[in-house]
Amino acid sequence: MHLHHRHPWNLSPAEAIAVQKELRAEVVSDRPIDIDAIELLAGVDVSVKNDQSQAAVVVMTYPGFLPVETVLVQRPTPFPYIPGLLSFREGPVLEEAFEKMKSTPDVFLFDGMGIAHPRRIGIASHMGLWLERPTIGCGKTLLCGRYKGLAEEKGAAAPLIDKGETIGVALRTRTAKNPMFISPGHLADVASAAALVLACSPKYRLPEPIRMAHNAAGQFDP
Repeated sequence: MHLHHRHPWNLSPAEAIAVQKELRAEVVSDRPIDIDAIELLAGVDVSVKNDQSQAAVVVMTYPGFLPVETVLVQRPTPFPYIPGLLSFREGPVLEEAFEKMKSTPDVFLFDGMGIAHPRRIGIASHMGLWLERPTIGCGKTLLCGRYKGLAEEKGAAAPLIDKGETIGVALRTRTAKNPMFISPGHLADVASAAALVLACSPKYRLPEPIRMAHNAAGQFDP
């Protein structure tokens, strides 16, 4: 798959933040995804073990969720864990994985944040600029923003607000389970991102493409 390389990865934390501030103006977070036109989805996740990062990109049909392609890449973890700078830790191994893909998904779902990020450029937004495809951030824990009034039943959603701006939704993908925190990455908007994630969560809390990518990324060779 062709990528649009935007910058080198060997940056200091201060340089990384400067890159985020520069790129965030290019992120498009108000364009609805045409869900009816989707044929292929990709789930994206990275696991780290013994300072080795393993990226998994799992491509599935939509709406059938049949596996099409799984790409695994492993390399040394290049960047420390710093909240808000996840893309600089996971970006290099993801770049390599994306370049090895044979299929071209219509939408990418990331285990991580989109614009629900202090600088509005989480990993789904950041890598969306490299992919130039619609991307969605699917966070398991809250990074920034607040919500209230979220009902317990599956499908319940509450706006995620930060500094007066709606940056995503808290979405209940399973009744009485902790919500997912969904936000546009790039070339997406809040409503269509949430609708697609819910459609991708028929049984589990994690949307199916991310669940499969999470399982694949965690299987390190002995």
